Amino acid sequence: MKHRLPALDWMRGIAMILMASDHASGAFNAGRLVTDSALLYDPQQQLGWLQFLYRSVSHLCAPTFLFLAGTALALSIERKIQRGVPSSTIDRDLLFRGLIIISVDLFIINWFLVPEFFLLQVMYAIGLAMILMILFRRLPTLLLVAVALIILAANEFLLVDQFMTPLEAAPVASTLLMQVGIIDTALESVGLLAWIGVPDKILVLYPVLPWLAMMALGWALGRYLLESSKESVSRRSPGKLLFVAGLAAVIVFVLLRTFNGFGNLGLFRLDNSLVQWFHVSKYPPCLAFVALELGIMSLVMSGLFRLQNIRGTRISSLNPVLLFGQTAFFFYVAHIIILEVGARALGVYHQLGLLECTIATIAALIILYPLCYWYRSYKQEHPRSLTRFI
Repeated sequence: MKHRLPALDWMRGIAMILMASDHASGAFNAGRLVTDSALLYDPQQQLGWLQFLYRSVSHLCAPTFLFLAGTALALSIERKIQRGVPSSTIDRDLLFRGLIIISVDLFIINWFLVPEFFLLQVMYAIGLAMILMILFRRLPTLLLVAVALIILAANEFLLVDQFMTPLEAAPVASTLLMQVGIIDTALESVGLLAWIGVPDKILVLYPVLPWLAMMALGWALGRYLLESSKESVSRRSPGKLLFVAGLAAVIVFVLLRTFNGFGNLGLFRLDNSLVQWFHVSKYPPCLAFVALELGIMSLVMSGLFRLQNIRGTRISSLNPVLLFGQTAFFFYVAHIIILEVGARALGVYHQLGLLECTIATIAALIILYPLCYWYRSYKQEHPRSLTRFI
């Protein structure tokens, strides 16, 4: 843990807490809104501001996860490169990490969420993006950033002829790479698989390319942080870089929503209300969504790096935000099981309001605190165990 940067863990921990509130809403909330795609939203549908706010604040989570996963991997892998670790070993570890995360998403998380589908969501995107970074990590930093930005900007151009097709009609390759859609695997024809309840359809909510681009941008920040730690360039300030980048991203968001055309993936602003301004496409992520969420994340992290510099070594390892940020993968799996099982066991699945969702969130965080503390301690005491890959 000696190389960890508290600012990154704090940011990840904030995202984990917001994510817990969203998944509590997914398990308990009778009025939950999921309209963050032109494929899911009916323009006649009323967007209640409180339900919308409860949902939209959690949009920060997935971009933050992908971005900071790239940052953490870059910090770890670039240090290994400096120590002379063979490239083949690094690539094998990335492949193994990615496959573990994808497998957990498919074969553990799925059974607690939507058993009628293999649901490819954020852990799938992180795992596959990790694997693809085997190739992308070899790019120079400026080229890596350029490629990531081109992917994000080009995504709408590539989808223009396909995006508004029904979920079941999207081509398989486009669905896996860029588009939200349903893939029919025809597993219902395999008797044993159908008998044990293996879903015969895949619902892709997180096509990999735009999320890979966010991981690549995070990777570039990781390299910058390593360079900043060298004495010869010690005057570099990650906080200043993040503030400028975050401000620029927010300006891009405002411009895209003002012109209300390209960059919104069909989910256009219908009026000048705040709800409509922030009603952007997450499935798949449009350029306005990415600019807004990564912009907010960068501005918050800029402040967290300043706080890290002020606090110095006076940072308590018992801080729950820090703890949750340092045990993100374990937290993710555990909190979904706790919330989904809890809602069903209490007989209130999708039946409560936002106050009860908030209470469920707090209860889940209280339960998770000692579990995450134990997991972090186990990882520290067993640095060569399989937990090092997750």
